[in-house]
Amino acid sequence: MHNFDYHRAASLADAAAKLKGAEDGKLLAGGMTLLPTLKNRLAQPSDLIDLADLGDMRGVSIEGDEVVIRAMTPHFAVATSLEVAAAIPALAALAGNIGDPAVRHRGTIGGSVANSDPAADYPAAVLGLDATVVTNERSIRGDDYFLGLFETALRPGEIITSVRFKKPKRAHYLKFRHPASGYAVVGVMVAQFAAGTRVAVTGAGPCAFRVKAMEEALDRSFTPAAVADIAVPHADLMGDIHCSAEYRAHLVKVYARRAVEALTA
Repeated sequence: MHNFDYHRAASLADAAAKLKGAEDGKLLAGGMTLLPTLKNRLAQPSDLIDLADLGDMRGVSIEGDEVVIRAMTPHFAVATSLEVAAAIPALAALAGNIGDPAVRHRGTIGGSVANSDPAADYPAAVLGLDATVVTNERSIRGDDYFLGLFETALRPGEIITSVRFKKPKRAHYLKFRHPASGYAVVGVMVAQFAAGTRVAVTGAGPCAFRVKAMEEALDRSFTPAAVADIAVPHADLMGDIHCSAEYRAHLVKVYARRAVEALTA
């Protein structure tokens, strides 16, 4: 691990000031990605700003037709929240299947969304549930947020404060789970709103994305058969030792169909 200066932020404003004042500062939330990266000497930040004391950045609330989850809320709290389970059961279920118990108790929604790991689960919920990512400077629509591999629309010095998920009529999330780590080799969120259906995919590409062809088919007929024969191009998908791009494309189709089956059973 490289040397760095450690700071414990006293407030959101203090964290923002320390981050902007650092040569190459990094925020520490749950640390589930950052700490292993530092241990393997794959990053060399000048400063580490710990958000652990910002209690007002934890918690869940229901505001109108939205579920608001503050950025420092751990996955376990989302998974066990009665408010989330009542409003968006699929979101609670998604959080309950992230990683393992240690990761769920330490990892935070803000850290996951900020990192935009291609195999993370929350990005599928951000796109599938038409969420808004709120920062200390602005609000960013989920559709505009994920830009590429570990790349988001966040500007330097910007800090996520909460994520606002819209309540769907119904939604379901399924993933092909890596047997060791539990990450999403492919994960699919299908959510039906009055305005239309959203199909969001994580794990398959450099970042989360929507499958418009499936959405249009489900708007015409919300049945498993509607998506069963829709091919997902594999040219822009990821291939690795665990799963080829072609197989990931196949899994997107299979898990989208299964998600619709679960919603229509």
